[in-house]
Amino acid sequence: MAAIDYEAEYNNRARVPEHAAIFARWAREAEDFRLERLETNCAELGLAYGDTPRQFIDLFMPAPDDVGRLVVFVHGGYWRSLDPSQFSQVARGLNARGLAVAVVGYELCPLVSIADIIEQIRHACLFLWQRYGRKMLLCGHSAGGHLAAAMVATDWPALYPKAPADLTPAGYSVSGLFDLAPLVGISMNQDLQLDPDEARRVSPLFWPVPAGRTFDAVAGGLESSEFKRQSEALAKTWGERGAQTRYEELAGANHFTALDPLADPQSAMTARVVELAKLVKA
Repeated sequence: MAAIDYEAEYNNRARVPEHAAIFARWAREAEDFRLERLETNCAELGLAYGDTPRQFIDLFMPAPDDVGRLVVFVHGGYWRSLDPSQFSQVARGLNARGLAVAVVGYELCPLVSIADIIEQIRHACLFLWQRYGRKMLLCGHSAGGHLAAAMVATDWPALYPKAPADLTPAGYSVSGLFDLAPLVGISMNQDLQLDPDEARRVSPLFWPVPAGRTFDAVAGGLESSEFKRQSEALAKTWGERGAQTRYEELAGANHFTALDPLADPQSAMTARVVELAKLVKA
């Protein structure tokens, strides 16, 4: 059997030559959406949850001051690039279906470690719970899918005794990474700075999953075999540990366009996230 070329398997920008145009479109759509929500008093931008510049949240609400059911979205970029402001538009579909969406930022590698980022996202979730009194559905793309899974698998009372055990009972990942071992030997690890032990420690695939959790892991049909394996493995492994899981491939979608349906109120993806959000008890 030929060895897997992990460098090629995980180089999404090389696999999608038109990625720059996709990023530019996302930025335009995100800016347009932010302006729309600000004009209708349905956005709170730049909510600081930590003490560094990127630890902020942009909150988009379906109506002014309406933070009912809450979805937390975490962006990707291999924990080392991109910005929350490029992803505001992912809230469009969910806002139209009555859900509030918190788009969360975090510091990037190599300034911080992946373990640090996991802890930052936990703090963001605690900030939202303390501010709005809402439990939440986690949703993420690529590295954000990894961080969404890390939140769903977090034993909250063990870390923060005042937090409810079911603070983050459900999640939805688009093109996520859950086993970080393959990243140790490729060029991006210059920034991630993982060794084999640390890669396993920050891989939610190997974490115990608290009882009652639900998680969907989806991947684009045009993605690399490794990205499909990552999502399929998480659904299988967590399912065997008692979580309610689902794996799905999105026909015709690459690593980046797989996220686009979340901006469409009528898409099957948006409908599924709404369904999952209804599992989150107030």
